[in-house]
Amino acid sequence: MKKNLLLEYSEQLAVGIVKLCKDFKMDSNTSFQIKKSSSSVFANITEAQYPQSLADMLSKFKIARKECAETESWLKLLIGTKTIDEATFKQYRNLCGRIMRILTSSCITIENKIK
Repeated sequence: MKKNLLLEYSEQLAVGIVKLCKDFKMDSNTSFQIKKSSSSVFANITEAQYPQSLADMLSKFKIARKECAETESWLKLLIGTKTIDEATFKQYRNLCGRIMRILTSSCITIENKIK
C-alpha cells in the first residue's frame, strides 16, 4: 500500500502538539486552542480519505489548511512569549509548512478535476 504522507504528517502534528502541551508550561486557553486546531488538521485529513464527492474532499482539505495555519499562529505566539524554545518552534512550523504545501497542491488538483 502506498504511503500517505499527508495523513502521516497530520498525525505527527496532532500527537506532537498534545505532547508539547504536556511538556511545556502554557496557559490552559493556549493549550486548548493549539490542541484543537492541530487535531482538526488530522481529523479533516482523515475524513477526506473517505469523501462523499470531490467537492467534499476539497472542503475537508481547505478546512485542514485553515486549521494548520491557525496551529502555526499559536506556535508563533508560544515562541513569542518564550513558552517554547526555537528548535521546538521550527520543528512544528516546518511540519505545518509541509502539510500546507501538500494541501494546497491537492486543492489545486481537485479544483481542476471538478472543472
